[in-house]
Amino acid sequence: MTMGATVDDESTAGQGTGDGSTRPENTRKKSGATMERILEAARECLLTDGFSGLSTRKVATVADVPLSQIHYHFGGKHGLVLAVLTHENRRLLARQKRMYSADTPLWQRYDQACDLLEEDLESGYVRVLQEMIAAGWSDRELAGQVLTMLRSWLDVLQQVAREAQARLAPAAPFPAADIAGLIGLAFLGGEVILLLDDPQWNREVRTQLRSLTGLIRTLEEAALGQGHLEET
Repeated sequence: MTMGATVDDESTAGQGTGDGSTRPENTRKKSGATMERILEAARECLLTDGFSGLSTRKVATVADVPLSQIHYHFGGKHGLVLAVLTHENRRLLARQKRMYSADTPLWQRYDQACDLLEEDLESGYVRVLQEMIAAGWSDRELAGQVLTMLRSWLDVLQQVAREAQARLAPAAPFPAADIAGLIGLAFLGGEVILLLDDPQWNREVRTQLRSLTGLIRTLEEAALGQGHLEET
């Protein structure tokens, strides 16, 4: 069956409310509630079982919906996991944009980004993202979708890097795209190591990511002393 209406949906889609009107709004609300329940169940199962062990049948059981509803709304396992990731990605990108647009020194915003990484590890977002990256190694379509999500994060970093170039002037030696790429890839690589959960490696990764805070602060304060910045 292709994605579309189920038998039950088709049999009730055109029914009225008794006053001659149809019920598209009620149907949309019910469909939206079902999708939210499925997404939350999928997120829970992903954290427990990982991508390779994820079963749409188990997700349906946890969500208390027929298995057909998963295929109706998401098409299958890959579509479901991508929907979970996309849902979280949008929320976290909005959070990141708010954080980086704050009127505070850039080094403080970078330091907060390191704090937010800890939140994303705890929520399971990082694990789901890394699982989908790994699954994309053997699935070109999936790889393209995951790369689109990663590009959205790099776009945010590029905006911040362009600001840094404008504010730090000669103290910023690389093009904005390169700065964004270096920082973004450092976080992606760090996430891989952190997920392996070795105490010593984890300490080193966290220390190394945080070390950029001091570098950015030094550059900002040097630029302030040379008159390139206004003190905030």
